Amino acid sequence: MAINWFPGHMHKARKEIKKVMPQMDLIIEVVDARLPFSSENPLVPALRGDTPVIKVLNKRDLADPEITERWLAWLEKERGVRAITMTHNQRAEALDILRLVGEMTPGHDRQKRALRVMILGIPNVGKSTLINTIAGRPAAKTGNEPAVTRAQQTIKLPDNVLLYDTPGFLWPKLSPEACGYRLAISGAIRSAVIEFEDVAMFEADYLLEAYPELVMARYGFEERPQDGLALMDGIALKRRFLGRGGVPDLHKVSEILLNEFRSGKLGRISLETPEMVEREMKEEAERQNAKNSPP
Repeated sequence: MAINWFPGHMHKARKEIKKVMPQMDLIIEVVDARLPFSSENPLVPALRGDTPVIKVLNKRDLADPEITERWLAWLEKERGVRAITMTHNQRAEALDILRLVGEMTPGHDRQKRALRVMILGIPNVGKSTLINTIAGRPAAKTGNEPAVTRAQQTIKLPDNVLLYDTPGFLWPKLSPEACGYRLAISGAIRSAVIEFEDVAMFEADYLLEAYPELVMARYGFEERPQDGLALMDGIALKRRFLGRGGVPDLHKVSEILLNEFRSGKLGRISLETPEMVEREMKEEAERQNAKNSPP
């Protein structure tokens, strides 16, 4: 199943961001530390030009620390990019971003003109919470559902910094396809537009491959289930999520798997590695080349 979610307000946000981005001195892009590539908007490199970028890997406390270190090194290979990690609601770390903003714009005279900083992030990566933490006040609306921010706003920060808050937007086609699944698992795509069982099956297969010990410990398995479906059936039996005739209620199991990943109850888990992403990008490019080649 291909997962896509690009409602009208996101299309409007993209156009507005494209219009004002050339006026920016620096960009802060907030991504999910558990899926830094999938939660990084591929439209940003094309829109930013030479403007420097701070990549904030938020929700560090939920991600696999060893994989996060590899992501920091991978992201900083891109010209003009600095990558840092953050934990939710830590004011000292948030204020460190302002220090880094100053380091990355050494030639700017803030006495003559305000430093204009745009903050970007796809839905549900914690952008609005970060803004409020930096500002020290409720300057941006927050919520548990994705796409709470619907319009641009400007927030005045100390030392003549203007922070341009933008709505979280996805892109029209999520590619490679696995990116859409990872975004759905993380909660970046509204629940109403995803097939819970399909997304949870993708998660279950991945967990068994990458983190079998964590998932076995969490759900009380003595032996590793054969595949994702066996894992979900086993959870249904252990949690008594059974319908008529003892049929496993996979929808309930799916909700448990997704919610317990999002809350960190499964442990510190990353959904992708740099090596995995590079392989997927290569495979996707080969598919597109084959598709576009003449018969």
